[in-house]
Amino acid sequence: MNNERLDKYRQVSPRRSSAYQPLYYALVLVVGLVIGSYMADRNTLVLGGGGQGNPHKLVSLINFIEENYVDSVDKAKMIDDAIQSVLRNLDPHSYYMSPEELAQAQEELSGGFQGIGVEFLILRDSLMVIRTIPGGPSERAGLQAGDRIVQVNGEPISGKELDSDKAQRLLKGPAGSTVKVGLARKGNASPVQVEIIRGSIPIESVPVAFVVENGIGYLKVERFAKTTYDEFRMEMDRLRNEGTKTIILDFRGNGGGFLDQAVSMVEEFLTPGKVIVYTEGVHDGREVMTSSRDGRYRNMEVVVLIDQGSASASEIVAGALQDWDRSVTVGRRSFGKGLVQREIELSDNSALRLTVARYYTPTGRCIQKPYGDSIDYSDDLHHRLVSGELTDGDKIELPDSLKKVTPGGRVVYGGGGIVPDVFVPLDSNLFSGTLAQLSAIGAIREYTFDYVDRNRKQLAMYTSEDEFIRLFEVTTTMLNELADQAAGSDSELTRTAVMAIAGEVSLRIKAQIARSIFSENAMAKVIARQDAEFAKALEIARNYRKFSVISSVPAR
Repeated sequence: MNNERLDKYRQVSPRRSSAYQPLYYALVLVVGLVIGSYMADRNTLVLGGGGQGNPHKLVSLINFIEENYVDSVDKAKMIDDAIQSVLRNLDPHSYYMSPEELAQAQEELSGGFQGIGVEFLILRDSLMVIRTIPGGPSERAGLQAGDRIVQVNGEPISGKELDSDKAQRLLKGPAGSTVKVGLARKGNASPVQVEIIRGSIPIESVPVAFVVENGIGYLKVERFAKTTYDEFRMEMDRLRNEGTKTIILDFRGNGGGFLDQAVSMVEEFLTPGKVIVYTEGVHDGREVMTSSRDGRYRNMEVVVLIDQGSASASEIVAGALQDWDRSVTVGRRSFGKGLVQREIELSDNSALRLTVARYYTPTGRCIQKPYGDSIDYSDDLHHRLVSGELTDGDKIELPDSLKKVTPGGRVVYGGGGIVPDVFVPLDSNLFSGTLAQLSAIGAIREYTFDYVDRNRKQLAMYTSEDEFIRLFEVTTTMLNELADQAAGSDSELTRTAVMAIAGEVSLRIKAQIARSIFSENAMAKVIARQDAEFAKALEIARNYRKFSVISSVPAR
């Protein structure tokens, strides 16, 4: 759920009409098609009156159904369903959110939430603490990885009815409020009672940033939340201070978020007066966002990682840097989400996000991929797989009519997503049904939690994440234990199937252990060792001038 905001960097023409106008016309059209008249006792019942253009027909219809339908109906749900139906018929990215969905979406993009600050896993009907958020309320109160939360405010919570939603309802709450938890802890015969004062817990959108090797840094952006630009700058400054001259920016799987965060990020790599992105729609005039100053990282070499899951704001960053010859883009064609949504909050705390314009890169490429009645938009990923596009870059459709040329002479294409400069095929291991099943039942996560819990003293001997990555090896015994555990679950997995992908499973076990005892950075470093896309990005970073279309990074 990407909430695109255009409250910054606006230039040129104002809106020419209300954002509600398209919704009004759509409501009239749909209502006109669905209703009109109902027959009762051979007489025509006219709902609302006033002709086909009367929007009151929808209200009249819902009231009529509520009062006359053979069974009782949920009027609020009918209204929600009607709105959703209207928006679905407009485009793939206009949609309605219930109050609960809106609250969740706002939390995801707010950069934080309020609670006790633990990461937990529900294992064997118990709530297990995987780790505490550094500096958070739980860490301050003395909670430890491996603790089992068995009581909340004196009430037992373990059992079959325990799920993630229930756990979050019990543990989240306003900052400053207090919750008392009972902990089953090794070495204690009875539950340990701990009082926790809830606080504000950040949700990191830049969870990984580290120096790969001399002069080369890596930074992962997971989403564009309200705090993303600040997080990005803090980590970029740290990497630069540690000697980074070439940065690998990873936007793989990044579904987007706030536009202003993306624009601010791009601006740091440009000089003044450069178009970053512009939007245009029938009722929204062209709005151009440009750089206004010398960017802090304008002298850095940039490699951008994207894939079929990179969308919206991440495509804006990738497209702008590519169009100004400021990056070498690596991976696969991005998602192609280039429609601008304006959020309209309704009186019941629900909201709709209505498409009002399209995004265009500096060279004029439209980011949005095609959609319409003849296109199965939701099946696009499957189409890319069947057509061979995900495994063969030559299969990407690049019509000459959508060709653009950058100032450095690089040919780029519009028509749906950002096409990388250097293609990397999708790893065939990701198609493994066994790996998907292991992930679905949480087998690797559960096994690694148990392993870490049983071996905390031995794992504490590793004094740094680099030492752990260098020396720790997943043993055959560990793989056999996981295979037995998975085969003994309710799934259809077998030991043979699990052992057939032992290499992939070993990598994920080691990565999860690294995260549990060290950090997200440690996990990313483990995975990077067998990541073909990262390997290609690193190769380009090491030989940037060879791959770049320009002889030097533009600077003033």
